[in-house]
Amino acid sequence: MKVEVEADKCIASGQCVLLSDAVFDQREDDGIVVLRVSDVPSSEEDAVRSAERICPARAIRLGASGG
Repeated sequence: MKVEVEADKCIASGQCVLLSDAVFDQREDDGIVVLRVSDVPSSEEDAVRSAERICPARAIRLGASGG
C-alpha cells in the first residue's frame, strides 16, 4: 500500500501521528504532516487506513503498491 499526503490541506491535528508514528511525522515549526515512508509496512496498514478515515482535513490518500 502507498500513502500520500497533501501538506497544503493539513491542519496539524496530529491524529495520523498518534495512529502511526512509523509512517507519519509532523514538522517541528508548524505541526504539518510529513511522511516518514510512502510504502506502508504491512504492520501499519490498519493504522494508516484509520488515519486516512479520521483526518479532519482529508489530507491523506491511499493507493495500491506498484509491483
